[in-house]
Amino acid sequence: MPKWLSDAVFYEIYPQSFNDTNGDGIGDIQGIIEKLGYVKDLGCNAIWLNPVYDSPFMDAGYDVRNYKKVAPRYGTNDDLVRLFEEAHKIGIKILLDLVPGHTSETNPWFLESKKAAKNEYTNRYIFTNSVWEAPPEYRLMCGICERDGNYLVNYFSSQPALNYGFYKVTHPDWQLPYDHPDAMATAEAMKDIMRFWLDKGADGFRVDMADSLVKNDEEKIATARIWRDVREMLDEEYPQAALVAEWCHPERAINNAGFHMDFYLDHYGNGYSRLFRYVKDGENRAFFHKNGKGDITAFLDEYMPNLRDTHKNGYICFMTNNHDMPRMTNYADKETIKLAFATLFTLPGVPFLYYGDEIGMRYQKDLVSKEGGFSRTGSRTPMQWNSSKNLGFSDADECYLPVDNAPDAPTVENQSTDPNSIYKTVTDMIALRHQHKELGNDGKIEVIYGEKNAYPFIFKRGKYIIAVNPSSKDETVDFGFEVKATLYSFGKTKLQNKKLTTCASSFVIFEV
Repeated sequence: MPKWLSDAVFYEIYPQSFNDTNGDGIGDIQGIIEKLGYVKDLGCNAIWLNPVYDSPFMDAGYDVRNYKKVAPRYGTNDDLVRLFEEAHKIGIKILLDLVPGHTSETNPWFLESKKAAKNEYTNRYIFTNSVWEAPPEYRLMCGICERDGNYLVNYFSSQPALNYGFYKVTHPDWQLPYDHPDAMATAEAMKDIMRFWLDKGADGFRVDMADSLVKNDEEKIATARIWRDVREMLDEEYPQAALVAEWCHPERAINNAGFHMDFYLDHYGNGYSRLFRYVKDGENRAFFHKNGKGDITAFLDEYMPNLRDTHKNGYICFMTNNHDMPRMTNYADKETIKLAFATLFTLPGVPFLYYGDEIGMRYQKDLVSKEGGFSRTGSRTPMQWNSSKNLGFSDADECYLPVDNAPDAPTVENQSTDPNSIYKTVTDMIALRHQHKELGNDGKIEVIYGEKNAYPFIFKRGKYIIAVNPSSKDETVDFGFEVKATLYSFGKTKLQNKKLTTCASSFVIFEV
């Protein structure tokens, strides 16, 4: 296990929307280098960088044309190496985004694979044996290749699925078993890409759709074997390199597949962090909601067993948001967001902060889809730094996506000096997390009060007790602890006669 993960707090950077230094309206690697000090000042000591590889950008870079080349719009390979170097100088690690399940349809591997004549890459992708064979249980692109066959895609038509074989072979005329040499060659090609960037200074990878490799693998048994082999390679050759999975099943990702971390998202539901599930207005099940109809046990009944079963092997990861989901500002007010983020940053595991969430950037509704964003586009708009042109993101006359043009648009400039801002809460909580090991990534957790359809939620981490009440009503519960000091709070709480009253929209950390 990489030692640095025990104190890691990640900042997710969407490169095209972070900081533009050459005036083309698109963020770039130099822009990230210029803002490394900002990331460090937040308290984040690691960065997850969304894909920067060469791509036609049909899906925002998650359609890779060349895994070993930086997209020219972001810079060069040398620029990325310089980012690694400059980040390391100030104690920041960088995880690249690995996309192992599919490539772009313009990737040279696929251009060879779709040829009629057999070659080295014929089985690098999954083709049926005939253009007339299109089993409905698979997503297939039909009749657009010289080769007689249809190819599987992982999602968009421009993303042909790489061939790691099938756990259950149901069409033996075109499905390879997962241990076929050609299927294993795909996994080796991915390991080669990982070595390429690790040798240049990358500190590991966030793995996109990590559970999607082997097909017809319902229990993900063969897929886990691939990642376990990767983990063995890392342990031997790059022991301080880290892997975080977009798997959203901690036991499979961490215990079975060997990932160091797993994102705890509602992967097949609404996409939100499981801590914030059901937070939309009108939902009766939302815990972080002023209507006060939420059920924290819906979260705890899942989370606590997952934590118990995986904590010796890796970390469950919560995130404020990410590039695939609407920002929390779309469905919660500032006070609710502060309470939710404060809770997130006091839970065990490795936390991830999405760029702009620290200043309460808004989800911009009704934007025309850009580069495969569709409903996600409004969460990918440019970072808002100050009151200058394009809110400090770029000098361009037209940006990749529009910035928030509202008069009260949040910026780093106007939020970092506001004592009641989300920025203040986030930076305070990250600082406390670093200062007090019991509040950090490895500390234990004990639920003190977490009842069905009731408030507050109270949990203990070492000598600290955290209580949160996001509802609009004061709530009083029994409290059998002797408080030594209040470490941190906002909103009001009252402690009297072994009763704790958490007032509406309140959060507190007691030392006991």
